[in-house]
Amino acid sequence: MILTEVSAPSREAMPIRAFGEHLRLGSGFADDGSQDAILELYLRSAMAAIEARISRALLARSFVVAVSDWRSDACQPLPLAPVRSVESVALLTGEEDRAEVAPESWSLMRDDARPRLVGRFGRNLPRIPRGGRAEIRFVAGYGAAWGDVPADLRQAVFLLAAHFHENRGEGALSGRMIPFGVLMLIEAYRAIRIGRGAA
Repeated sequence: MILTEVSAPSREAMPIRAFGEHLRLGSGFADDGSQDAILELYLRSAMAAIEARISRALLARSFVVAVSDWRSDACQPLPLAPVRSVESVALLTGEEDRAEVAPESWSLMRDDARPRLVGRFGRNLPRIPRGGRAEIRFVAGYGAAWGDVPADLRQAVFLLAAHFHENRGEGALSGRMIPFGVLMLIEAYRAIRIGRGAA
């Protein structure tokens, strides 16, 4: 399975002002915007780290997942939640010939933690060509605006971004460590997977 992010969150959707205020609580410094680029970098890094750990997209955007085999004949779990919509399903041959799959033959089974693409009316998903793959294009995320993201996940992003900011001069090791407070905030969102068949 290969997951590709098609479009990153826009700069306007990133809470740069709010994060700047979070870092400057009680400092009294005037904000001239000169640090916006570096604040945005820390926010994006923190978002990416948290999304990877909980398999959830925070801000809504498009992704494509490619699979060479369905998980089962009638069901393919999607690697991120929450999925807002599936835009298309296509089958590609080993020679890259592409055929769109009719939307009438599949549907999205919505689930807050384990969304799935399933064959409609209990039917199997279309067969993937030998040596080829299926590509599923979908939109995942809580919403287009920062306020759509659950409050505990917003706080986790700010705490982790602040940690990156505060430890920016201490080398790569500190950047890989997630503070305990962040782990506590995101723990409830981590999916529990048991066995190969778990979504």
